[in-house]
Amino acid sequence: MKYGAVILSMIFWSFSFIWFKVANETFRPLTIVFIRLVIAIIILNVFISLTGSHIKIRKEDRKLFLLLALFEPFLYFLGESFGLTYVSATTGSVIISTIPVIAALGAWFLYREKLRIINYMGIIISFIGILVFIFNKDGSLSFDVRGIILLLFAVFSAVGYNLTLNRLVVSYDPVYIVNIQNMIGALLFLPLFLIFELRHLADTTITFRSLIPVAELSLFASCGAFILFAYSVRQMGISRANVFTNCIPIFTAFFSFIVLGDEMTMQNIAGMIIVIAGLFMSQINGRPKKSGESMILTGKTA
Repeated sequence: MKYGAVILSMIFWSFSFIWFKVANETFRPLTIVFIRLVIAIIILNVFISLTGSHIKIRKEDRKLFLLLALFEPFLYFLGESFGLTYVSATTGSVIISTIPVIAALGAWFLYREKLRIINYMGIIISFIGILVFIFNKDGSLSFDVRGIILLLFAVFSAVGYNLTLNRLVVSYDPVYIVNIQNMIGALLFLPLFLIFELRHLADTTITFRSLIPVAELSLFASCGAFILFAYSVRQMGISRANVFTNCIPIFTAFFSFIVLGDEMTMQNIAGMIIVIAGLFMSQINGRPKKSGESMILTGKTA
């Protein structure tokens, strides 16, 4: 059961990159994110009401929740959503998968969390894999530089989220944290949506079929995958569950080939393998339990 839950959550998160690409054929990025957040808020509030996991936010933690939502979903999804308009779903998943690596560096810099030699080697190898993945043999970029920059912006936003979350994860239930940050995030996205994309949405022919990928993002990626993963963490522990997240780029590449017809060169495949190998190495008993718990949410919420 626990392995089925964690694998299914990985599949849902892998498909999130694909569902966004399909939704983007009809809707603009801000519209997708805003509708996704609203649906996710409704679903998670129902879940919290049924499970009775509501917790009152302490006054001293309110600023942290605001900062948390600013990093993710607001800044993170600005970077990821607009970045995915310039690159493939697979490319997006590979770059986003480096969040644990950058987060480990951030924790070392700010909190002086000690890492093992193999963790540092994994960090270096992951960066080498990214370079192999995005650069051609002649030194030119394989993908649109705008997409790469925006996705890297999302990665660093997720790192800020992770470091902020370290101060909240021990006091609040993960599902409750996600729901609060989604509600704040929706409020942050609302004025941008009204100013920049409401008119476009009003002129868009909306069909039931065009809404399906947005609903899938909300139901399966934002809610279902996270709840399944949280269950898996409770059953098998943080370290073992987090290892499965390194497989998301592989699943995304496979499903992108089947659904979107995306193809990758041998160099891209080699780069992805190097990145994933580095990710595994960077997480081998390298982070304290508190930081490991915060990585459950980073880059996977909203």
